[in-house]
Amino acid sequence: MSNDALVSPRVLALLASFQAIDAAICVQPIPYVAKCLDDVHYPQQNRWIFAPIKGASGIGLLGGIRFPWLAKLTLVMLTVYFTLAVAAHARARDIGLNAFSASSLLATYGTLATKALAAKSS
Repeated sequence: MSNDALVSPRVLALLASFQAIDAAICVQPIPYVAKCLDDVHYPQQNRWIFAPIKGASGIGLLGGIRFPWLAKLTLVMLTVYFTLAVAAHARARDIGLNAFSASSLLATYGTLATKALAAKSS
């Protein structure tokens, strides 16, 4: 890891892969994802937005290996995204595996964003 890297390139690449797979799953949501969105009452006509958001986040994380400012921005935006996801689960009283998954990802991205924001800017 170079001195100006905010987060390990391996970690960013792994998370980028995860986001890319998640984006692919959201193009034509698999039944599990569709049920999760149904459970939080997310409108059917707006579900198309998830694939581009998740795809862009994967690109941002991957690009963050070369450009630390992009990693920082992407991590902060993923923290916002998963904050909204956890809030949607809480509002719908969908407290279970889906809420746990969203909460875990919020903790992961929130921790990495905090680390990145605390790092000295280069």
